Amino acid sequence: MSKRVFITGYGIICAIGNNVEETLASLMSEQTGIGNITLFPTIHQGKLPMAEVKKSSEQLLEILGLSEKCKFTRTALLGMMAAKEALVSAKIHEMSSHRTGLISATTVGGMDRSENFYPEFLSNPGKGRLIDIVHHDCADSTECIADCTGIRDFVTTISTACSSSANAIMHGAQLIKAGMLDRVVCGGTDSVTRFTLNGFNTLMILDKNGCRPFDENRAGLTIGEGAAFLVMESEETMQKEGKIPLAELIGYGNANDAYHQTASSPEGTGASMAMQKALDLSGLPSSAIDYINVHGTGTQNNDLSEGIAMEKVFGDRVPFFSSTKAFTGHTLGAAGAIEAIISILSIRHRCIFPNLNWSTPMKELKISPVSKLMKEANINTVLSNSFGFGGNNSTLIFSKA
Repeated sequence: MSKRVFITGYGIICAIGNNVEETLASLMSEQTGIGNITLFPTIHQGKLPMAEVKKSSEQLLEILGLSEKCKFTRTALLGMMAAKEALVSAKIHEMSSHRTGLISATTVGGMDRSENFYPEFLSNPGKGRLIDIVHHDCADSTECIADCTGIRDFVTTISTACSSSANAIMHGAQLIKAGMLDRVVCGGTDSVTRFTLNGFNTLMILDKNGCRPFDENRAGLTIGEGAAFLVMESEETMQKEGKIPLAELIGYGNANDAYHQTASSPEGTGASMAMQKALDLSGLPSSAIDYINVHGTGTQNNDLSEGIAMEKVFGDRVPFFSSTKAFTGHTLGAAGAIEAIISILSIRHRCIFPNLNWSTPMKELKISPVSKLMKEANINTVLSNSFGFGGNNSTLIFSKA
């Protein structure tokens, strides 16, 4: 039974890059992916910013070598892109050599195609293309990724709002530690839909100028899309294959403060519990954390709650921290995995990526984020937060391997 879990591969597609290399280049050049809506059909074009993946669904089909006749959802296409890169990164070409699982997370599933069905159907119940709704459920994208990668031993889907892919990573680690799987491809994928854009706009938590996490004048989040997957392997499997790991997952924790359907508790109860659980599992003191990739959505409620939680857990020695959602937008179910990869890149490249758009400290907090790229930083251990609606809070801790 493996006691340690290592990351041996990763793949990503988001608003700042179509792969890990492009994403890193954007992070290092402080180039945001938030901008005017260009690909997504919505009445909010020219009014609300978004963090779109800069490839149409037709272009994704072409890159993946799939026919235009294939009726994949955009969520599935993004997931296939990231999962395939992760497997190449991990040098995995044969699935049958080890017990391999897939844990994919999403919040909207195939909503993008369902939205195409209902206008016709509502005007005339005899109309509407049923092919557009058969891929609606969250598990459909997971099955598409499993078929694309050939993973068969264990396949499941997690949907816990914005902590979804962090929980997928956590569950993968638990299966490896329990000896049930040798390696797991885990992460998440979500595409932009009218449902999410209009829903968050109805909640009045979208910033018309782009999100400004942890700024006193923050006015809301920015919707993004993307996918990211990690390949995690047991110590035994990794050594047998002679691989050099990218990082090690040494701690994780999940807690629910059951405070509100969408809001975080003012005291940061669930967030602080998740961070403390992750620290306890890692066996590290809080002083060992070099950097925190915060959830940092840019909403009034989230940033204050998370800031209070960090001050509660770390006292007057809160580590360097920043939100990278000002680069990628809030990618919902994919956010935890995207930020897990960014955390690993921080360790591997000894840098802290900046909290873009920040200028004014929050008056309620003693702490402020890193606002400029920090190079040659001593980064050995990174804590990454992902908090979801319904109070589902998750924390991952990665360390240099």
